[in-house]
Amino acid sequence: MMREQADCRSPSACPTVSPTDLQSISPVLQRMVIIAEDSRFRSHVGIDPAEVADALGVDGAHGFWSAIRAAWRHRDRLRGASTITQQLAKNLYLSSSRSPIRKLKEAATALGLELVLSKDRILELYLNVAEWGPGIWGIDAASRAYFGVPASRLSAEQAAELAATLPHPRTSNPTFRPDRMLGRRNLILARYRGVDVYIPPEEETDTIPVPAVLLPPVDSLQIDSLAPVDSTQDSLTARRTDTTDAQRTTADSSRDSLP
Repeated sequence: MMREQADCRSPSACPTVSPTDLQSISPVLQRMVIIAEDSRFRSHVGIDPAEVADALGVDGAHGFWSAIRAAWRHRDRLRGASTITQQLAKNLYLSSSRSPIRKLKEAATALGLELVLSKDRILELYLNVAEWGPGIWGIDAASRAYFGVPASRLSAEQAAELAATLPHPRTSNPTFRPDRMLGRRNLILARYRGVDVYIPPEEETDTIPVPAVLLPPVDSLQIDSLAPVDSTQDSLTARRTDTTDAQRTTADSSRDSLP
């Protein structure tokens, strides 16, 4: 699936990430990310033929090379279906372009990564270079920013929330548009607990404007409990309040102008 991604090709575009060893990252978080992003991560070779086939609407039962040929024939429809290894390849080496050629480069790079790196190393790198929110890079920074704990101490619910954040980290995370994130979190938790549920891919694009977010230092940011946001009732109440205030201001101005 496609991911929101900042353009990090210029040195100043993205902040420096402090890497965290996989041993210092909660095993439950690792499991949640694999469930949400790439359920066959431990068994594929960098590309998941079944996911490619699903994305293209073709039969993937004939194996890897059949899926590759189908991907080229239907390259105009090729979106998403990215494994964790492909996402790492894109984050490290490629642009965020959605062209079929870029997707083929991503697949080739993923195959190369799988040849030289272990699965644990690939997962470790992915968790450390992924964006988890506006200006939040790396899993330990995200864990401290959203929940005030290091990545080694995440609970199952917190880990599921972070995994649910990955598709659209800037517009669907524990502090912005939580309804969509919480729905995805619940599906991830259900799968983690053994329920056979389908976790759908997120939208390929998100046209909702992203507000500028200035984050304080992660050590001082506590976001354990938040008031509900994005509810229709809250929006209606805010509009009624704004309208009432405007009417009062107009009335006051009219009285002041009377002789």
